[in-house]
Amino acid sequence: MQTKKKIAVLTGAGVSAESGLGTYRDNGGLWENYDPMVVASAEGWRSNPGLLLDFYNARRAQLRDVRPNEAHRMIAALEDRYKVSVITQNVDNLHERAGSTHVLHLHGELTKIRPEDSCNEADGYSEKYVIDIGYEPVRLGDLAPDGAQYRPHIVFFGEAVPKIEKAIETVQKADILLIVGTSLQVWPAAGLYRYASSDTPIYIIDPAGVPVRDKRITHIRKTATEGMKDFVALLK
Repeated sequence: MQTKKKIAVLTGAGVSAESGLGTYRDNGGLWENYDPMVVASAEGWRSNPGLLLDFYNARRAQLRDVRPNEAHRMIAALEDRYKVSVITQNVDNLHERAGSTHVLHLHGELTKIRPEDSCNEADGYSEKYVIDIGYEPVRLGDLAPDGAQYRPHIVFFGEAVPKIEKAIETVQKADILLIVGTSLQVWPAAGLYRYASSDTPIYIIDPAGVPVRDKRITHIRKTATEGMKDFVALLK
């Protein structure tokens, strides 16, 4: 029996944008209306945790009302023929809802929370106390059994990205690397493609230019859904 080839898929906000979720950095993105250092940073959490809770409560409520789009479904469908590992910068759960079974969230998960004194360097970034609350809000005074305030299970600016090593390992083992809907401007995720083997083809689906130059790269300058159609055709 022939072993399935491994595809590593790195996704960003451009995949979920077609479901109606706003991107962060594009024109009209969330960071035009909110200062990320206020609502998405470790310092912001220390200064005004209530504001951050409100911000992510709104994102969580929005997520409840959106659905996976065709790009999510086409990525999930790759599992019919390939061993697929999705590495996403997105904090939504649309890949899972579309049917992807191996999803690594680099920047955390919107539907999950944890005690603010857990999942850090001191405990080896253990997710033992992470819980899934679905689309419910979290308020100041919602405390874990140890008395710690619950916080979003999100990697804030200024915090480590504990799953980056696993992501690097996944890219290193891939036979094909597919990058969809990310401008490759957020580090350390932006540098993941550099860990692909020298003979691994890299496909980037993004309608805009990307700040990378590599002979292995095929750039499909289309939206996520239209670009995925081209990518699937190239695999045949």
